[in-house]
Amino acid sequence: MTIQSTPRASSHPVRAALIALAIMAGAAVVLYIVAFEQGALTGTGMLMHELMHDGRHLMGVPCH
Repeated sequence: MTIQSTPRASSHPVRAALIALAIMAGAAVVLYIVAFEQGALTGTGMLMHELMHDGRHLMGVPCH
C-alpha cells in the first residue's frame, strides 16, 4: 500500500503576495540604509554611514 499526496494549491494567494511584498520592502529599506543612508532618513548625521562603511566597500558601493 502506498500513500500518495497531491500538492495543495495555496488557499491564500493574497496573503502570500502580501508577505512577499513585505519582505521585498524590508530588503529595500535595509539595502538603502546599508548603501546610501547618510543621515537623511535616520537623522543621526553620519553615524549610520560610519557604521555601514566597511559593508559598503565590501559590496562595491562607492561612498567617497
